[in-house]
Amino acid sequence: MNILLLGSGGREHALAWKLSQSPNCTNLYIAPGNPGTAQYGKNVALGITDFEGIADFCQQENVNMVVVGPEEPLVKGVYDFLRAKKELENILIIGPSQYGAQLEGSKAFAKAFMQRHNIPTAAYGEFTIDNYEEGVQYIKQQALPIVLKADGLAAGKGVVICQTHIEAVAEYELMIQQAKFGDASKKVVIEEFLSGIELSVFVLTDGKNYVLLPNAKDYKRIGEGDTGLNTGGMGAISPVPLATDEFMQKVEEQIVKPTVNGLHSEGINYTGFVFIGIISVNNDPFVIEYNCRLGDPETEVVMPRLKNDLVDLFAAAANKTLHEQTITTDRRAAATVVAVSHGYPGGFDKGFAISGLNENYGKQSIVFQAGTTEKNGEVVTSGGRVLCVTSFAEDIQEAVNTSLDVLSNINYEGITYRNDIGYEFK
Repeated sequence: MNILLLGSGGREHALAWKLSQSPNCTNLYIAPGNPGTAQYGKNVALGITDFEGIADFCQQENVNMVVVGPEEPLVKGVYDFLRAKKELENILIIGPSQYGAQLEGSKAFAKAFMQRHNIPTAAYGEFTIDNYEEGVQYIKQQALPIVLKADGLAAGKGVVICQTHIEAVAEYELMIQQAKFGDASKKVVIEEFLSGIELSVFVLTDGKNYVLLPNAKDYKRIGEGDTGLNTGGMGAISPVPLATDEFMQKVEEQIVKPTVNGLHSEGINYTGFVFIGIISVNNDPFVIEYNCRLGDPETEVVMPRLKNDLVDLFAAAANKTLHEQTITTDRRAAATVVAVSHGYPGGFDKGFAISGLNENYGKQSIVFQAGTTEKNGEVVTSGGRVLCVTSFAEDIQEAVNTSLDVLSNINYEGITYRNDIGYEFK
């Protein structure tokens, strides 16, 4: 099977690593990919939203399956675009329709969906410029702290937690009146703040049936002890100790099943991942958000723990036979630690040579590249999140320590990473 994977980050490196292990993967193409993905397939100079170019490439190279890594092409309708091409009618696409991708593309759509299907989530209101003053009054009536979310995609930065009503009104004004997050904050969702431990649950669905992949927890803050600015993710662990069999049964019955049944009952065309951000409040699960793709850096711990053939799983999803699949998982813990550029998530320099990437770190560790590119024959930094190291061990702390040992042998100017991933489970 010829497979085209869209994306260029650590998530795509992990997916390329996993897909290439399948005997059913004949040729793997990654668009645009990075120097890490090139180890497992052929990188293709195509933008992830160049739908015409993607369609042409699929035809030229007889691509049988397209796997969409990031959210942007899904929210912009890559599934619908390819599906509308008669010459590509037999292609298997892993990713939902544009309408289904609104689960991530619109916070208001997702909250209304949860409300319709009685899925536990925080109480909320949604506001635009047309009912702006109602939003101000709504904020003043809420208990503190208050969560404000830009409705649309804002590169993971569209959520603000405010500690005072004055701060919340000011942020609300910035979002709607001053377009703080551009078009993404033309509509703002104001939510009740929930306190608890968060985790990520990954569902692969064919629109009717589903399988649960290994759960994970990521760490967003730049500083140790979860302090400082939010980032795209500084590390992840799997499995999550709080995700006991009893808790996961609640998640499946109260959240996963109603979500998949809701998609099916509403006739939403959805083949691919539903990433459910969950918070445990007094051991009861509530949905914080949906994403329409795998998370990053969670993919870098989920894929290594997944024992199934990923191509087989994707083919089953596309062919509506997921109910015939059983997930098998590595019993060991996995932890990934992300190395970033100095200054991230603010301004940072790039183009620094990376040393230590080609060392042999044994079977227990894998180095996944994210913000890298090749220049004059060497791998250099090209983004905020540069790379991550995933390691296996008998417990989380040992896995984290193993990843940190590997990272101590990798270097570039300004390398920065957290030493405390998984700190609350020591």
